[in-house]
Amino acid sequence: MTPAELQALIRTVPDFPAPGVQFRDITTLIAHGDGLKASVAHLAAHARDAGAQAIAGMEARGFIFGAAVAIELGVGFVPVRKPGKLPVETIGIDYALEYGVDRLEMDPKAVAQGQRVVLVDDLIATGGTACAAAKLLRQAGAIVDHAAFVIDLPDLGGAKRLAEIGVSVSALMDFAGE
Repeated sequence: MTPAELQALIRTVPDFPAPGVQFRDITTLIAHGDGLKASVAHLAAHARDAGAQAIAGMEARGFIFGAAVAIELGVGFVPVRKPGKLPVETIGIDYALEYGVDRLEMDPKAVAQGQRVVLVDDLIATGGTACAAAKLLRQAGAIVDHAAFVIDLPDLGGAKRLAEIGVSVSALMDFAGE
């Protein structure tokens, strides 16, 4: 399936989670077997071209696509988790949200020094989570200079924020506006 055909599988939910927001819902895409398979294949091609030695995904929807891409490439998957979810000593990073602060954590032994890790997630909006994940992976010793997303919301500037920290972005599709 082409990216345009995949984009047609994305459901838009108006006024969620707040009035005026057009929520891009991937559940209709992941429920479509051929659409999910094609999305993973496209993301895997980007990660392969970037020289991925591992794939990292952010909780929660990044786990769906990231683990599938890792399987497709035959490389490991590094989960970047919400706080308190890992049973081992972790490293973490706090990052700003629109109305507060959040945190990501990971097992620092999940990547090898100098290992090329590609970030994979369902959507890039403001880039806060993706930038934090890239910084955290780098703190653990990974090389992170590529990220692949199913959806980019370019008006929110996330791809630009990632570029500013040396991470190039590819996305299967984009939606103007929020």
